[in-house]
Amino acid sequence: MRKYITFDVGGTKVKHGLLLEDGTILSKDSYDSKSTNLELFLKEMVDTIDLYTRNHNVSGVAISLPGFINPRTGYSERAGSVTVLDNQNLKRLLERRITLHVEIENDGNCVALAEKYSGNAQKCTDFICVTIGTGIGGGIFINGKLLHGHSFRSGEFGFMITQAKMDNSVLHNNASTTALIRSYKKLKGISESESINGETVFLESVENMAVRRLIDDWIKNISYGIYNLAATLNPQKILIGGGVIAQQDLLSKINDQLDQLYWWKDIKIPVETCKHQNDAGMIGAMYHFIQKYA
Repeated sequence: MRKYITFDVGGTKVKHGLLLEDGTILSKDSYDSKSTNLELFLKEMVDTIDLYTRNHNVSGVAISLPGFINPRTGYSERAGSVTVLDNQNLKRLLERRITLHVEIENDGNCVALAEKYSGNAQKCTDFICVTIGTGIGGGIFINGKLLHGHSFRSGEFGFMITQAKMDNSVLHNNASTTALIRSYKKLKGISESESINGETVFLESVENMAVRRLIDDWIKNISYGIYNLAATLNPQKILIGGGVIAQQDLLSKINDQLDQLYWWKDIKIPVETCKHQNDAGMIGAMYHFIQKYA
């Protein structure tokens, strides 16, 4: 069975792994992303590839990358928080330095690919994945095919405008984990520069009513985005991914909030979690690679 090196690139961390073509993860690790220095970014990636190829016969390198990505060429017009790759072609940059083929796809699309081929959407022809993290993203399958959009911007759900109470009106700014942490810091008078993770917020909400209300408002904002997607595309289901969805009862609270929206009863569909969670980017990137060379 063939093996692939896979990367899931983010602005803070670069996750990487060695995967079998059936999606089995043989090993995985991560390192800090050098997201503002191109040469350092490339060196870290090439060094990681070299480590894998010393001990394994590898069939290719598959990469999940945020932003507006052309999956045919590897060009990234924008690469989200990985600003060093704005207006760059990571596929070409790497293939000049290594002997393996490289293929790249948008991170939200990779999540959708992972769920389609070995996750919770295997029996679906029409579904949506929504990822909740630093921002809001995702991927769309329509009639059994991944939707890229005219200029590779489909699935950029974070740009949707909602009637939200929290900071600003787009989902990036009121429904992401970043938005929740920002509102928590404001509530508690904590400096923006201080490092806080989402788990801290959820733990405090158990005893702190004000923090619990903050989370309730955040969940409402998530539900508005899901409602709009269901109304627009009428998929078979919507899957939610991102590390935060592992929080106990979060999915049931999102579904409870959706049930409170008056018109939801007319367009209601199953809203579930992604199967692959934090490994989805790596797994989906590999499936994208395999499709290109099938």
